[in-house]
Amino acid sequence: MQNIRNIAIIAHVDHGKTTLVDKLLHAGKLFKDHERPGELILDSNDQERERGITILAKNASVTYKGTKINIIDTPGHSDFGGEVERVLNMADGVLLLVDAFEGPMPQTRFVLQKALELGLKPIVVINKVDKENCRPDEVHEAVFDLMFELNATDDQLDFQTYYGSAKQGWMSDDWRKPSEDITSLLDAIIEHIPPPITSLGAAQMLVTSLDYSPYIGRIAIGRVHRGELKVGQTTSLIKRDGRMVKSRIKELYTFEGLGKVKVGLVHAGEIGAVVGIEGFEIGDTIADAETPEALPTIRIEEPTMSMRFTINDSPFFGQEGKFVTSRHIKERLEKELEKNLAMRVDPGETADSFIVYGRGVMHLSVLIESMRREGFELQVGQPQVIIRQVEGIDCEPVEELTIDLPEEHAGKAIEAVTQRKGEMLNMEPRGTRTLITFKIPSRGIIGLRNYLMNATAGEAIMAHRFIKYEPLKGPIPGRIMGSLISMEPGKAIAYSLNNLQDRGKFFVSPGDPVYEGQVIGENNRPMDLVVNVTKTKKLTNIRAANADDKVNLPPAMKFTLEEALEYIQSDEFVEVTPKSIRLRKIYLNENDRKRFSKSNAV
Repeated sequence: MQNIRNIAIIAHVDHGKTTLVDKLLHAGKLFKDHERPGELILDSNDQERERGITILAKNASVTYKGTKINIIDTPGHSDFGGEVERVLNMADGVLLLVDAFEGPMPQTRFVLQKALELGLKPIVVINKVDKENCRPDEVHEAVFDLMFELNATDDQLDFQTYYGSAKQGWMSDDWRKPSEDITSLLDAIIEHIPPPITSLGAAQMLVTSLDYSPYIGRIAIGRVHRGELKVGQTTSLIKRDGRMVKSRIKELYTFEGLGKVKVGLVHAGEIGAVVGIEGFEIGDTIADAETPEALPTIRIEEPTMSMRFTINDSPFFGQEGKFVTSRHIKERLEKELEKNLAMRVDPGETADSFIVYGRGVMHLSVLIESMRREGFELQVGQPQVIIRQVEGIDCEPVEELTIDLPEEHAGKAIEAVTQRKGEMLNMEPRGTRTLITFKIPSRGIIGLRNYLMNATAGEAIMAHRFIKYEPLKGPIPGRIMGSLISMEPGKAIAYSLNNLQDRGKFFVSPGDPVYEGQVIGENNRPMDLVVNVTKTKKLTNIRAANADDKVNLPPAMKFTLEEALEYIQSDEFVEVTPKSIRLRKIYLNENDRKRFSKSNAV
């Protein structure tokens, strides 16, 4: 049986995790000399490449000095913590990657805590030591303090530390002495990460991930904890609720390089993929048919935010999308539930709507973006935090927020966060920048990123992680300014937009189609205003002085999906289609809006 090491790579977002995986794959001689795989090899998803973050956990492997190293690349953003929680079950150790300048960040604490609770052995990699003003020794101390605070065992505290630059392709045990390559890290994995503990007996495998092939159907992925799985073997699938379903294994695969290899047998300790098991879900156990025993299922932290998904019923529905009915949306959400453990779906108030629960705005916006790229049309309401009753008191989720920004803008950030019921915990100068840590209700984070990006000319870096539920903090100010709403359907005319410039900022450009009730701009005042942008210039045979001056319009504000979700008010929807993102009022007709606001006031 081959020597195996199963290792997960965990880090805060943008600390160089996927770049390090690239170098490990190269060091394992995975590519021939003439092959040019490029960068961020495992970030294969379009959204991952566009956003520059890892969203889905992935498996790869390299063989080094006769040892097979299974590498699990995990997301670094706290909204995708559900991915990390489930795949850590496949690992025996972790590479904890930390930026040599930033040090441990909120997500570092979150993923490290999960790894330590599972008893995984860490190796610390302090990356980006080629950065200006980096402080590797201080960061090493901070990591040790963090592990101690998270109740690491003596064995876990006795971790090996490697320094280097994944981008430049070197790692060393002394950051002052750069090496030629990354092999010292591979040697450390073989030496310090324990081989999988295997035991003889009836087969057991916990399903921790799933894949899908249009040819062979759903594929269960997990690590064999005990015994072995063989092609043709009859197994019992033990569900989360204890029910058992008999199945037969049709095909088995193991991970080799970036792909899968068909095998006849998967031993204990190896990560494998099983074809032929029907009706499985993540957290189920594939066990022996004669003496089935379940493994502890995966515990996932509860969602903290919800959004209302509904069919697109605007006047422009069906013009761009292929899937527009509630049945299509329902089927797509049910399919997402199979692999997205941190998400939940409940029926909405009407047959055409659904309440979708997730970890944060980005967690749900990635799903919405995937749906629009697949040809769906839908409308999404304002994100709402989930309020829970704890000992009879209404409680809301509270998060730790860190903001890294130029020191001259620190005052604006502190003012904005304290207005949103945040309280400052720490402020630390780092060169020309300042790192500020706050405790803030999740409600207060919605829309904060947009404000800080504008206030700091795009320089602010925000990160947050859920801590716990605390009693409600009271009202939090949202968007102050009202909306500019289209009065009539038609096309936006430059003449009208020019005449209305003093009313506010516009989200539409000349020639864009608009409909009644569409939010086409932001009012300069804190109230909604209905305007007509489809009015053309009256043509006469009399020429007036200056009448034909060129219209000089500022460019329209264009929102990304997340910005739109954070911008809207409770009486507005984001209309999402394959080619467009529009904002609209829930009630398109002005009289309906007035009637609704009166009934709510009563």
